[in-house]
Amino acid sequence: MSLAWREQLSVGNDVIDSDHKQLIEIINLVERSLVVMNRSELTIALGSLSQYSKAHFAREEKIARAAGYMQVPHLHQSHEALLIKLEQVKQEIGEEWTAAAVEHFTVLLRDWLINHVIKEDLLMKPLLKKQSPAFNPL
Repeated sequence: MSLAWREQLSVGNDVIDSDHKQLIEIINLVERSLVVMNRSELTIALGSLSQYSKAHFAREEKIARAAGYMQVPHLHQSHEALLIKLEQVKQEIGEEWTAAAVEHFTVLLRDWLINHVIKEDLLMKPLLKKQSPAFNPL
């Protein structure tokens, strides 16, 4: 079952919300590649997830800083930990994988994104709501 964007995930900033929607799409690509056991698609999708995550985290931290979010250092540490976790997931996937491995990696990736958005990014929502949804100091 694919992940889907829900308004409950919105932090009230168009740039961050758009990034989160794109991350959901990329994670869905990773999951599809895992399920059909397509190594080349999986490699491309995981590479896209790494690259897009790094760019998103940089944008998110700049927006948070400009909005006056006091927990930017914690947010940055959380982002670094997520990137490390993603690299671990990429390393753990072997040449062949079982249905159990697919389930394991799917759960890890979903938790990786959803826990980040719910536990970290939604803490910024009250501050971001004071700005225009189009607030983009980049």
